[in-house]
Amino acid sequence: MMPPNERNPCQSLTPDILTDLPNDVIDIILMGLPSKEAVRTSILSKRWRYHWCRLTKLTLDRSLWRTENDLLNPTDKFTEITSQISTLLEGPLIDFTLDVADLESCPDIGSFIYFVLRNNIERLVLYLPEDSKLPMSVFTCSQLRHLSLDNCSIHHPGAFEGFDKLISLQLCEVTISSELLESIISHCPLLELLVLHIPKLLDTIEIDAPMLSWFYFTGNISSVCLKNVPLLVEVSLTGEQIMKKDLDFAKVFNSCSAIKYLSLNISCYWGSAQKGYEAPRLPFDLNSVKRFDLLELELVDAYELSLSINLLRSFPYLEHLEIDVFHEDEDSGTEESDELKGLSDVTFSHLREIRVYAIDGRTSEMQLIKLLLANSPVLEKMLIDQRLLDLDTRLKVFAEVSNYSRASPEAEVLYVDWMRYRFF
Repeated sequence: MMPPNERNPCQSLTPDILTDLPNDVIDIILMGLPSKEAVRTSILSKRWRYHWCRLTKLTLDRSLWRTENDLLNPTDKFTEITSQISTLLEGPLIDFTLDVADLESCPDIGSFIYFVLRNNIERLVLYLPEDSKLPMSVFTCSQLRHLSLDNCSIHHPGAFEGFDKLISLQLCEVTISSELLESIISHCPLLELLVLHIPKLLDTIEIDAPMLSWFYFTGNISSVCLKNVPLLVEVSLTGEQIMKKDLDFAKVFNSCSAIKYLSLNISCYWGSAQKGYEAPRLPFDLNSVKRFDLLELELVDAYELSLSINLLRSFPYLEHLEIDVFHEDEDSGTEESDELKGLSDVTFSHLREIRVYAIDGRTSEMQLIKLLLANSPVLEKMLIDQRLLDLDTRLKVFAEVSNYSRASPEAEVLYVDWMRYRFF
């Protein structure tokens, strides 16, 4: 037998130490667990049995109703879970996420959401089955600060008075009219973050959000008019279903005097343009833009390239430029771009860093690098992504770039193996 002074210290712990934990400690433990594991702590002791019912944050997703050993139909299992929660939940529930996108049907989902929203929810995230109608009870939740809706249809709520406390709104793959979307946004006076992924939005929407700081949009860019956004500093625009004749950046950036960071992807559009095409220029400069990211830029596409170059002309105080090159199979890679020649008379007086991603050594890419080095007098660093270059092409690119004229005596060219991080 082990002497008393050499016994394992763990053996001296009381067997019901978990039972003796203070309530606030138990709450902290539960909040750090996934919802499924938090509920399972009810078997630890009588004191823990219903403690999960006091959770302030709850996530319901497929991990709760789709298991390998569970023979119960997922929809039936979901109904059973929501029934138990409706009976046992004490609240106050502040943060609620419901992901039922994988369920074929959700009977009484509207009633369950109505029950949950009575807790004065501050953060609500809903992933609903395809073509589901958003319950009207969502529009009665006056305490909401964060709202994210995915894969549902949103209809006019009638007596909607607005979300007075909402600071972030995310709508992805939803069906909604331009008029209703415009109304909802304008009735969120504190809105700071707006994320919209709405491919089917066809009519123009004027965004009136005086406190908005961040805007991320995927869809038909020509339908967006940033009308009243005096504090907007970061914008990401990804085009879907763009008609060239409709895309008017003067309308899009109608009231954007504070933008510092702009990310643009207009590679997905309908129509074509003749070589040498010149897009209309912005009738004003955006002097606050310090960083510009051009994603999936086709250097052989006359329309896309002309639009991008004319935007570059409108950012006289640009400091950071990132270009992510996209290649079409029919591009032989041997021709220079007439549109890029339009950069020859542009001086980037404040540009300090340039990053060029996904080049493969084509003539138009080398033309772009040459022009940027020649027209950036305060450039400090150009980083070139070499991941797509084989050894022979790398040596050729290195040699060619080393002979390019540089407007800045401090300019350094570095070759990296980086994959650009993409947002949204």
